[in-house]
Amino acid sequence: MLATEQTNPRVANYDIDEQFLARWSPRSFLRKDIPEDVLWSVFEAARWAPSANNLQPWRFIVARTKEDRERFYQFINEFNLTWCKNAPVLALIIAKTVEGDREIRSHAFDSGAAWAFLSLQAIKKGLVTHPMTGFDFEKARKLLQIPDEYAIQALVAIGYQGSPEDLPENLQKREQPNDRRPLKESLFEGTFGKPAIK
Repeated sequence: MLATEQTNPRVANYDIDEQFLARWSPRSFLRKDIPEDVLWSVFEAARWAPSANNLQPWRFIVARTKEDRERFYQFINEFNLTWCKNAPVLALIIAKTVEGDREIRSHAFDSGAAWAFLSLQAIKKGLVTHPMTGFDFEKARKLLQIPDEYAIQALVAIGYQGSPEDLPENLQKREQPNDRRPLKESLFEGTFGKPAIK
């Protein structure tokens, strides 16, 4: 049974939509192609993310052919390659850092919002995603011909969830949703460190 089919062990302290608890980052992927309309829908969701001055700094470089995925494999570290090779789609998220002569100070923040929208739409479409930064950023820049004014943010594996048993033994036990620290440890009021929730 796949983890997404199990009873979700995550519990929210306050009422939120189930999609936020359902989203996690599996490493086991089926070698199964994603229909174009399904795949493009996750990027369509990312398109509608908010951004400062509506600059939409995010861009995505997608690898879904064998040739393109093998190009990506050249800059992914060995640990991540052990599991992400089964993912039918890899997407590199980059962000434009300048607009004219002006720095886009929120480029990473805005691209993070686009990634969040993408990941939640993927769940709605029966897909899973796993973001990673374990790769050679400069090699990726060179191999994918990314201009200097774009910052590399993260690489995302996208696909249908596989079985934990398909992973190397050392990863099988890790193939489950993880928890989060209590909200009160992240939420301050007025000044840093002053708890908002008693």
